[in-house]
Parts: sequence; structure tokens; C-alpha cells
Amino acid sequence: MSHVSAARPGPHVLAVAKPSPLLAPRLNATFNVHALDPATLAAIAPQIRGIFASGESKVPAELIKQLPALEIISVMGVGYDGIDVAAAKARGAVVTHTPDVLNDDVADLAIGLMLSTARQLPAADRHVREGHWPQGPMPLARKMSGARVGIVGLGRIGQAIAQRALGFNMTVAYTARSAKPALPWTYLPSAAALAAVSDFLVVITPGGAGTLKLIDAEVLAALGSSSPQKGILINVARGSVVDEAALIDALEQGVIAGAGLDVFENEPQVPERLRALPQVVLTPHIGSATAQTRQAMADLAFDNLQLGLAGQPARTPVPECRL
Repeated sequence: MSHVSAARPGPHVLAVAKPSPLLAPRLNATFNVHALDPATLAAIAPQIRGIFASGESKVPAELIKQLPALEIISVMGVGYDGIDVAAAKARGAVVTHTPDVLNDDVADLAIGLMLSTARQLPAADRHVREGHWPQGPMPLARKMSGARVGIVGLGRIGQAIAQRALGFNMTVAYTARSAKPALPWTYLPSAAALAAVSDFLVVITPGGAGTLKLIDAEVLAALGSSSPQKGILINVARGSVVDEAALIDALEQGVIAGAGLDVFENEPQVPERLRALPQVVLTPHIGSATAQTRQAMADLAFDNLQLGLAGQPARTPVPECRL
């Protein structure tokens, strides 16, 4: 994205991620948008009042400290673990994100990955396309309906996954920072305890330091011992929540039965060892990637930025920035 002329009226905004085509025209029409360029940052830094970011963006304290006029950081995404919220608040800036509008899509994908992994749908597709069917049937897959699902993180998306799982007559249990007595599902105090009683372990907890490598070798071993068939891991959260090296080892050694993964430790780089495993279904971080949802996210990210720079309360500040 090129630098927009400073002669245009409107607040100066720094884009630390390339804005979606669903958002870029309105951003450029309303604000002076600057791409993040270390060579020119010092010259424009005093004028920057807003930051546009994606859910994968990094906005560290070092950058925030260079922007004395910063008022708002608008993240187009529900996750904001790459944003130093404490530094933003110290600067007097609010951080916003786009929750709720993507709950359905991410929950739908979680169920899709569960079905695809259990029934080996990508392998079945290849079996037909590559002409193997005339030589014989595929190996039997496993049933999903009536199985036990454990959900790591029971926020809004986790609850949406649980509701969908009920449609498959699944038994639901969960772990979270604390029990949610108002909800009817069984709470377990740790991911390992949950994994030990789950046929499918679905990860939908926020990223960040508090959940770094939460799904480790111990949890994977517990998932592998949960039933004679061994459990399946589904990750629609952040790649950082799963110890990827331990996961690859567990898959290669047959500790767990399989995995369905939408997120990875070093996106978009996915280890060749992981890509080579036939019992794994891989998608390229498409949890919210439908036209309808991305438009709703773009609209909300724009509204937050526009409201914040007009001195009005943003629609969806992150929890740490709520009054």
C-alpha cells in the first residue's frame, strides 16, 4: 500500500497490516493512511492518531511510544495478542477488536474440521479424484455423532461450538479460567484432565503468554489415552496455544489419532513433517473467511476507528479498555 498524500483532510492513520479490499477504499477516502515504513516513520509519527491492524499484527510498546498523538488501535480480528494493550493504555489510546461477528464462521469451521478429520474427507476426495476407488474401498473412518467433545476455552465461540456439537448428540465438557455455573456442561480444571475424557479436543482459547504451548506433550498423551480409538485435536484458536513440535511427534508416533488445524506456530510456514501426515486436515487460517463475515468485520473495524478519532466511544473495545 502506498503512502497517501498528507494534503488530504482527515486524521493520520498508520496501517500495520494491509487493509482488506473490503475496507481499504473507505479507509483511504476518510483518513490519511500510511503504510508502516521504518524509513519514513519518524517524519510522520507525531501526526499519527490511529492504527489499523489485523488479528495477526504486532504493535509493540516500542512502536506505540513513538506515536505521541495515538488515540486508538483498531484491530480487524477478534484476537489481539500481538498488541501491547498496557502500552496503549499508558499512552491514553483505546484498543478495539471485532468480536461476535465471526462466532458462527469459526464455530462452523471447528465442526467442519471435526467431521473432515473423523471421516477423512480430504483423503476420500483424493481417493476418488486419483482413481483409486476401482481398486477398492477406503479404510473405515470413525463416527463423530455421539462422541465426547472437550472445549478448551468456553467464550462466545466456544459456546457456539458446544451448541453445534449438541446437534450431533455429542457430550460436551470444557476447561476455562474458571467454571461457568450458568452453563450446563461439565467443567474440568485443566486441559490435561479434559483431554483424558475427550474424543475430540477443540482449542478455542485466546493466544498470548498465558496460553503459550498450553496443549503440550502431557495434554496430547492424555488425549491419546482417552479411548481405544485415541483422540483427535482440533485447533481454531492460535498456533501459539499448541506445542507444534510435540504435536508432530504425537502424530508421527500414533499417540493421538489425528488433528484438524486452521492455525500454526509460524504462519504461513507449515512444517513439512506436518504436511506429510495423512491423518491431519490442514486449512490456511480461514476461520472467519467468508465474504459475509469479513465484510461485517471490516465494517466494525472502520466504525471503531472513525468513532475513536471523532472523540466518541468505540463500539467494541477489548476487555482491558472497557470502562
